[in-house]
Amino acid sequence: QAHMVESGGGLVQPGESLRLSCAVPAIVFRFNTVGWYRQAPGTQRELVASILVYGAQEYADSVKDRFIISRDSAKNTVALQMNRLKPEDTAVYYCNISPAPRTELWGQGTQVTVSS
Repeated sequence: QAHMVESGGGLVQPGESLRLSCAVPAIVFRFNTVGWYRQAPGTQRELVASILVYGAQEYADSVKDRFIISRDSAKNTVALQMNRLKPEDTAVYYCNISPAPRTELWGQGTQVTVSS
């Protein structure tokens, strides 16, 4: 595996939840902070949450208290639990290292659409 592989997106109604998963190359997972990014049409990609190797988490203000990032060392995966979703959370979600994402690690992303 040479890059991140994201999964778990879908179409949900406002207020509902989704759980995204990111498969991370083992060597990357072991030594790097991993972040979830998102990009809505016409906007720049933004970092929404990140988790350090030893588990400390950081969140953008827009998702704080709604999203939870976690990492599974046994599976080399990083999850993003998204609760109380809003239409403005609609975007393609990607994972990469943080704070300096590497071009070669970008995956195809997973689409999240929040709409009634």
